[in-house]
Order: sequence, then structure tokens, then C-alpha cells
Amino acid sequence: MRTSKPELLSPAGDMERLKMAVLYGADAVYLAGTSFGMRSFAGNFSPEELPEALRFAHAHGVKVHVTVNTMPRNDELGGLPAHLERLEENGVDALIIADLGVFRAAEKYAPHCERHISTQVSVSNYACANAWFELGADRVVLARELSLEEIRTIRENTPRALKIETFAHGAMCVSYSGRCLLSNYMTGRDSNRGACAQPCRYQYALMEEKRPGEYFPVFEDEKGTYIMNSRDMCMIDHIDDLMDAGVDSLKIEGRAKSAYYAAIVTGAYRHVIDDVASGRPVDPVWRDEVEHVSHRRYSTGFFYGQPGQYYQNSRYIRDWQVCAIVTDCDENGLATLSLRNKFTAGDKIEIVGPDLRPFELTVPVMRDMEGGRLEQPRNPQMVFQMQLPKQVPALSILRRAVELSPED
Repeated sequence: MRTSKPELLSPAGDMERLKMAVLYGADAVYLAGTSFGMRSFAGNFSPEELPEALRFAHAHGVKVHVTVNTMPRNDELGGLPAHLERLEENGVDALIIADLGVFRAAEKYAPHCERHISTQVSVSNYACANAWFELGADRVVLARELSLEEIRTIRENTPRALKIETFAHGAMCVSYSGRCLLSNYMTGRDSNRGACAQPCRYQYALMEEKRPGEYFPVFEDEKGTYIMNSRDMCMIDHIDDLMDAGVDSLKIEGRAKSAYYAAIVTGAYRHVIDDVASGRPVDPVWRDEVEHVSHRRYSTGFFYGQPGQYYQNSRYIRDWQVCAIVTDCDENGLATLSLRNKFTAGDKIEIVGPDLRPFELTVPVMRDMEGGRLEQPRNPQMVFQMQLPKQVPALSILRRAVELSPED
């Protein structure tokens, strides 16, 4: 049951990341306030920042979904009504919810916001999806452990008015739909309350009970063990299969990741979705773009069956570094930029931007804002100018190839 072109839902951990996601092609973004959200270290939006975020997104025709998906304790419930009312008053489009009590409260205190059921609820079958629809849910975010065939069966046995969302790209959790107690047990930071310490990625050793303090290494290779390791999900090559299964919204994981990640991954999926939906051949440059962000080895998750244990390593691949961000560019290609990492005249770089196909460039001699020659901008956030071969949009990114990955 092929859907019409699915929504592209991108992460927005703060205002910079929101602007990148919006301008690089998201149909909707998801973010959190400073409470009741599952990513307490993502930056998030204060009550003063949220209206600005909504104005920017809505001015560009982009919807805003706000996470209210922690499992609150009794002593936190007193602040919930005011939080929901504030989201309603600010014009939030949808709330992402995991707790039934929060779901009922949202019906009362934020009646104009759609209610989306978080992946934390682990919706894995059509009976569960239908039950949430009957309670008033507008959308279910399916458990990440489902295959395409299972998703197809859910779509065939649920009302079309109930939208189906699934993750299509980003990090995967070793625990079922993120329901992990390991972080809480080891560090006191509860993953189900937005504070995961990611102990699944720690380096572990073996200790014999009668030899306390004596640690024995556990090896899968010379670097250690990866018994809880998982690869990152990447479904950019399979957008047609997701559409055929009836998915209405494709979600990119990563509210705690960089603005560069939000821009590049959003832009890549935007172009591939548009190509697939229109029947055009997919331009391979956009598939290549997801290799230009920091990531673990990619897999297709559970969509085509059990992914199996990944034994090689848990390290990130980092092969590109952001040099500068374009803040303005005139019709002749004279760009004003803000420095992110040092680079030098003569370097080979790439430029990619909102709806801008990546292209290569040899860096010319630059100019400071007083017009002086500049071989290498050095100070963080320094503003300077560079002549480009053509006009590019604001928030275009200059990057260069650099080996940042740790050695195997």
C-alpha cells in the first residue's frame, strides 16, 4: 500500500539545528522544551526560545512536534498542565507522548495539538495501534524492531486516518525501543527520563570475585569487546520499500547531534524522497552525502530481518570537518562566512547548501572584514569574506576531507 510522498521529520536539538533542518528540506521537526523530554542533553528550547523556533519553522511551512515522552514521577505531575498549556498557546503542531497519564492530560490542556505515540511505547502490532487511535491518537511512532512486512500488516489493518511514523536513519539502541535500565543502575541517570549515560558503549573488563580490583581484558579484537554494540540505521537506499509498506513519516534520529548532521542528512533524504516519489532516478550524490557525517557503520536495522550482532568495533567514522558557514552571499558569489575550523588558501574543499548540489573548490585568498588579505582565518566564529564561483544560499557549509576517525 504505497503512501503519497512521506513526511520528512528531522531533529532539532537547538535553534541552530532547527534552522539547518528547516532550510535543508524538513517537512517537520521534532524538539523538546526544558522538561518532560527524552534528551536532556540535547540543548533543547527554553520557554523564551520556543516561540521563536515556532515562528521560524511555521514561516517556512514546517510543522513542529514537541517531545513530552518521559515517564514522569508523581512529584513531577504538578508542572505538567502548565507545560502543556504553554505548548498549546505557542501553536505547537503535535506532542510526542509515551505515558498514558500525559496522553490524557494533553487532551485536556493542549486540545489543538495532535497526539503522537512515542516509539518508547513499543507499538508492535495493529491491535495496539488501533487501541491508541480509539483513545484519540493521531499517529503512532512504531517500535524500531519491526520488519517492513510487519509494518505493512499494521498499515493494512489500521484506519488511514491514523498516521504511521518510523525511524529511517540514525543511532540505534541496544535495548528494546530504548527501554534500558542499565544507565540508571550504573550511574543513576535514567534513560527513560532523558538522561542516558550510554553505558552500552563503555569499555568493559572481567573481574573474578576472589580477586577484587584485578581486571582481566575481554577481547573480540585488539581494541576490546563490543558485546552491546549496534550500528547506525540508514534506509536512504530503500525509500521506495518504506513507501510501499505504507509509512507516512520518515524520522531522522539525532537531536543530540550537530547542526552539520541535521543539515546534511536532512538534505540527502529530502532529495532522495523527492526523486523516488516523482519516479526520477536517484542522484547518487545524495546517497553519498550520508557518508559525509559522523556515523557508525550503517545497517538497515530490523526492516529486512534480524540485523545480528556487529563484532567489528563501536567507533565513529569521521572523515569530514566543517570549515565555515555562509551567512550571506551576493549575486556575484561574494560570500560572508563564519569560521568553524581553521583552513588555508589553496585547500581543496566542498560546498553544500540548502537545495545546493555539493561542488568542489580550491580556496582562494580570503579577505577580513576590513578588506585585508587573509591566507588563513584563525579565530573561532571569525567573520570573513571569500569569492565563490557562484551565489550560494545562506547556511551553506564549507567542509574539507580530514581523517578524524580513530585508527582501527
